[in-house]
Amino acid sequence: MKRLLLASLLLTVAGCATATPQATSAVSLHGQRFSAELATDDASREHGLMMRTELAPDHSMLFVFPDTQPRWFWMKNTLIPLDILYFGADRKLVSMQLDVPPCKADPCPSYPSDAPARYVLELPAGTARRIGAEAGDELTVEGEIGTVR
Repeated sequence: MKRLLLASLLLTVAGCATATPQATSAVSLHGQRFSAELATDDASREHGLMMRTELAPDHSMLFVFPDTQPRWFWMKNTLIPLDILYFGADRKLVSMQLDVPPCKADPCPSYPSDAPARYVLELPAGTARRIGAEAGDELTVEGEIGTVR
């Protein structure tokens, strides 16, 4: 019985670990550097910044997808307002959704990209305006992103 309980606990912890970002990096956009949590698999992309009560001004989350296509994000269980920036395969900014409000209950609206995207950067609301981000800006990622699934 103890072994079964321990095995269940380990599986639960392992499942939680895959639902959170697996790596960190740094990104730069329009001359501003941010630490970035990387979301490179389905579980971490789905969990995103859910249930966070704050995001420091110099922090972000970078969602990396294995392909480039139209994207849309929603704010289900996201407790803080965000800027959502969409980047093409060349890491050029193609679309922005600014000052997106939290959504704590269904139905939550979705916020689409205006063009196909492979990378999506979430920043604290107001950051994109503050740094002067605009279409065509290039996102620089420091180090290796790793395996994208």
